[in-house]
Amino acid sequence: MRGRRFLLVGAVAVVVCLFGTESIFFSRRVVPLIWQISFMVLASLALNLVVGTMGQLSLGHCGFMAIGAYSSALLSLWCQRQGVFHAKAGITYLLVVVVSILFGTILSWGIGYLIGIPALRLKGDYLAILTLGFGMIVVNVINNLSFAGMEGLSLGSSSSVLYRSGLGFSNSMLCRWIWLPVVTVGAVLYVLDCFLNSPMGNNIRAICHDSIGAAACGIDVAGCKIRVFAMSAGLAGLAGGIYACSMTTLTTATFGFANNGILSSSFLVAICVMGGLGSVRGVIVSATVMCILNYGLGQMGLNQMPGFLGVVFSYPMLVYGLLLMAFVLYVPRRKRGR
Repeated sequence: MRGRRFLLVGAVAVVVCLFGTESIFFSRRVVPLIWQISFMVLASLALNLVVGTMGQLSLGHCGFMAIGAYSSALLSLWCQRQGVFHAKAGITYLLVVVVSILFGTILSWGIGYLIGIPALRLKGDYLAILTLGFGMIVVNVINNLSFAGMEGLSLGSSSSVLYRSGLGFSNSMLCRWIWLPVVTVGAVLYVLDCFLNSPMGNNIRAICHDSIGAAACGIDVAGCKIRVFAMSAGLAGLAGGIYACSMTTLTTATFGFANNGILSSSFLVAICVMGGLGSVRGVIVSATVMCILNYGLGQMGLNQMPGFLGVVFSYPMLVYGLLLMAFVLYVPRRKRGR
């Protein structure tokens, strides 16, 4: 087990070295896709902790992503306005980026812990409805905060704000900073591997299979659920921080339950189901494939498709929904997780 962990870290280091040299094999078109895959993998892994490992349904994880993204962006912009850094280069700006992302992660973790205390008294549909409402509340609160949704991130409206002088990276910076999402995903995979193979991970799997039996064996069911939910929220906040770096514009419409993009709570649930509930490798593959499919459709354009396919793929969420239905109906249960 330990050898596999070191192999994973070594593989990530090799990839980082390749990216750090700005290899010709990674063009300006591929780099944004790598960033997108990275934050989608992180968000999917976060939801998989709750849906797959713990066996509870959450429909508001994009709310935690919004908290991580906006808090990271606000802190970076505050640092810029206070004169902490003047150019997006050097060790000072690197520290600002790292601290901003960690701040968003910790804030999301704290809010997730507080929400988890009352929320995890519920289960099933009731927990899903509560988390769905939480995600909607977060979006509306951000829209109405004077320092976030309105004028907080430079000149913007209640739904869209610009922060080019803060955390957002330009296209050239996305290429130079490509190591950031790669290292983040590698570190998260290492931590998840350690966690899932720890006594705490075994306790969570026992609770998922039989919470009454786990409690009879002396496992703190409520405490374990709250800690895992908070960990999942923090990981979603980390994904939001990486998302904030890859964009120069933030909009709360991106973090809704369902929208025309792939960054939505409903799409994250679909990724977890298609990857296999509780399967880390399956979720990574599923998120990667769906991101590549979505990116490919966007680059290809509907005009280059035959008439019928052009009409069908003009509704991408319909296509993804049909794929999910086909996967659930025809893929054997043993191949799609617990």
